[in-house]
Amino acid sequence: MSKIEISNDTRIIRHRTPARISHWMLVICFFMTMFTGVAFFFPDFAWLTEILGTPQIARAIHPFTGILMFFAFIYLALLYWDHNIPEKNDIRWAKGVIEVLKGNEHAVADNGKYNLGQKMLFWTLNLAMVTLLVTGIIMWRQYFSHYFSIPVLRIAILLHSASAFMLFTGILVHIYMAFWVKGSIRGIVEGWVTVRWAKKHHPRWYREEVLSKLEEDLLNEQSGKVGKTKVLFKGFGK
Repeated sequence: MSKIEISNDTRIIRHRTPARISHWMLVICFFMTMFTGVAFFFPDFAWLTEILGTPQIARAIHPFTGILMFFAFIYLALLYWDHNIPEKNDIRWAKGVIEVLKGNEHAVADNGKYNLGQKMLFWTLNLAMVTLLVTGIIMWRQYFSHYFSIPVLRIAILLHSASAFMLFTGILVHIYMAFWVKGSIRGIVEGWVTVRWAKKHHPRWYREEVLSKLEEDLLNEQSGKVGKTKVLFKGFGK
């Protein structure tokens, strides 16, 4: 039983500022790395290198944007890995995946901060990112490729290409799902979601990790206490 009446329109923090900055840095680096990578792999898309000026500049920048992308992702992975560990409760989501696709996720699953689909994507992207980094270093002609034999380089190119495709596909799914679930984009752009959204899409996260802190924030607000809130979103810079 809640200690205080909480409106469903109350805004709560979904992603804090450091995580959002890292996420959008990851997005920028992903597209820069993807465009240059596609241009190198498919000659018909060579014109994409002109986005950065010349093919030479694109070739020089590609590995560095890839490394920045990796570290931006790893920061997020370390931040949220514990929320992405598969658990017994996720079986309900898997069994009810048809209802999930129909938009009735709340009727079949009791999700924590992330659902099973998001967890699967998280670990897939982890695998892709690590493989891209390792194979990319092996292939990096300017610094490292001369240390490896031709067969090793060929395997690295194959794995790099497969991992890039895996990453690209995963990101497409991520983008689609973010727009499909109304309110999700706001969580990573502005950092907040409503209590209504949390109850519907991630009820266990709301109950176990948000509710008690939200009650404390609201009680402090009512009593006039000033300070940084734990989960109550009070606007940018507050």
